[in-house]
Amino acid sequence: MAQISESLQAISFDKKSYNNKVLLDLYESLILPRRIEEKMLILLRQGKISKWFSGWGQEAISIGAVKALKKEEYILPMHRNLGIFTGRGLPLEKLFAQFQGKKSGFTKGRDRSFHFGTKDYHIVGMISHLGPQLAIADGIGLAHKLSKENKVTLVFTGDGASSEGDFHEGLNLAAVWKLPVIFVVEHNGYGLSTPSEEQFAFKNFTEKRPGYGIEAVRVDGNNVLEVYDTINSLAEDIRKNPRPVLVEAITFRMRGHEEASGTKYVPKQLMDTWAQKDPVDNYEKYLEEIGVLSSKKKDDINKRVKAAINKGLEIAFEEENIKADTQEELKDIYAPFTQTITPVGGKTTEKRLVDAISDALKQSMTKHPNLVLMGQDIGAYGGVFKVTDGFVDHFGSDRVRNTPLCESAIIGAAIGLSIKGYKAMVEMQFADFVTCGFNQIVNNLAKLHYRWGQHADVVVRMPTGAGMAAGPFHSQSNEAWFFHTPGLKIVYPSSPGDAKGLLNAAIEDPNPYLFFEHKALYRSISEEVPDEYYTIEIGKAKLVREGSELSIITYGMGVHWALSVTDELQINADILDMRTLLPWDKEAIRQTVQKTGKIIFLQEDCLTGGIGAEIVAWISENCFELLDAPVMREGSLDTPVPFAPNLEKNFLPLDRFREKLKTLASY
Repeated sequence: MAQISESLQAISFDKKSYNNKVLLDLYESLILPRRIEEKMLILLRQGKISKWFSGWGQEAISIGAVKALKKEEYILPMHRNLGIFTGRGLPLEKLFAQFQGKKSGFTKGRDRSFHFGTKDYHIVGMISHLGPQLAIADGIGLAHKLSKENKVTLVFTGDGASSEGDFHEGLNLAAVWKLPVIFVVEHNGYGLSTPSEEQFAFKNFTEKRPGYGIEAVRVDGNNVLEVYDTINSLAEDIRKNPRPVLVEAITFRMRGHEEASGTKYVPKQLMDTWAQKDPVDNYEKYLEEIGVLSSKKKDDINKRVKAAINKGLEIAFEEENIKADTQEELKDIYAPFTQTITPVGGKTTEKRLVDAISDALKQSMTKHPNLVLMGQDIGAYGGVFKVTDGFVDHFGSDRVRNTPLCESAIIGAAIGLSIKGYKAMVEMQFADFVTCGFNQIVNNLAKLHYRWGQHADVVVRMPTGAGMAAGPFHSQSNEAWFFHTPGLKIVYPSSPGDAKGLLNAAIEDPNPYLFFEHKALYRSISEEVPDEYYTIEIGKAKLVREGSELSIITYGMGVHWALSVTDELQINADILDMRTLLPWDKEAIRQTVQKTGKIIFLQEDCLTGGIGAEIVAWISENCFELLDAPVMREGSLDTPVPFAPNLEKNFLPLDRFREKLKTLASY
């Protein structure tokens, strides 16, 4: 009941100096989403759409915001922002096709309702996890700032979503970097059925202003003129003086979270009170009172709006139901890209793994002026492993950016940069810390192109692996967590030469990469590496040693274990380094199986559910007739990585691999 007292205040409209054309445009823009809502509720009952998230009662926020921004400025909407899409002039037939899961919709039937974006209309689609939107807006704002564009980005969130850590990360990053982003919180009193007082202990979001060191304003979210004027004034100022501003729009959701939820949990008095503040009805009465809206104009506008809706629905309904095309589905997982190999050549220098990775980053920064590096301590400190040592002096702090401790926000910002045509490299200080950005990777980075055709030109570097007595949270091998996620590419080099060529190739590719680098190999191995820029084919395994007795398929540290143990046991083996884990080289694996007939897969990761399980299963299914022995695999114990060196040694697979290799050789 907390919002009743505030809601009792009547809406006070002030047209200021806005002319009748602006006032009427706001009115027609308000009417359109309301009439669509009315139609959609009918279609929902008829079973012609599957779900509906209503913005009934909140339309003034979307319309006030979208009309205040320039059409080329990005908006990142949420569930209840139908007015953003209609206010940007999206073709209604395409919008309705999206709601019906038709092929001509913005996601080709792959996602629902408002879970889509469109670069043509400068809208970035949400995901169901809500909070990650804020960081993407940060990335777009950063791109504006780096490009010296006088533009603002606006992102929506709800009072419920503000409880997520992404809300804090998004605001904090924008504040620290002074990004031109307007954060609009639609404070409608509920997160699904949970009232605000059970979501947070403050009354208004404007109270957060001093904590973030940013400006915050509160508006009547049901007053379209107040929203429009506030956003318009802020946007004009932010374009000249880039900075984030938090806007709290007080409103109310008059229907359920989605229609199936209902509103029985809402006190009737609260519903009745807010019904009196309907943003459409009140604005309509105001325009009539001041003589701007006549009965004829009102009828004309409603007829025009209803005709447009009916025409759009007719076109959408006439489209046949979508037909599945497996090849098209698989093709759209990645953004189109044909790799052109830059060959190895010229002078070589002995380089450690860490040197080769640093070398690749330097040369890629030179080759791609739109490449931005981000991560904790990668600036003047050079990163905890000194990969970016000296980079700030050479490339500047705009392109080599120290970040707060906010993995989710940094990956989100990288997505935003990509949307604006930049390339981004994000360094996880340790691969273990990627858990804090997991959602952004598996639900945003990986799915972005498949969902609505937006590529994600992001490489996430992952210092990984055990063997350094660093304990459970700085030693994990977590590549298998992502191996299961379509849309990602995963690279894990075992040598300096491969690391340089593969990292350059990953940065060239506009698709999202996880690039794993074994920490224990950074300074323990070296080889002659070409000094000039070159690339290596992605998805191509490498036969690092040829043999005839058996085959060891592995990657990363496993390559060095395989070389050592085969030397020790004098076993003549094929050692195949996968190098690229996703997509992986099936043909190279088939060839080594055909050659030796005896296969063992070696991984540093825990045995259960590792990448080896998939490879071994594929071999058993596709190469069974070529086998002369059971397909074997070995990995680390199914425990967390222990700290004490003797425990860690026991955890790692080397000794067990040695014994299993003997068994396979003698089979």
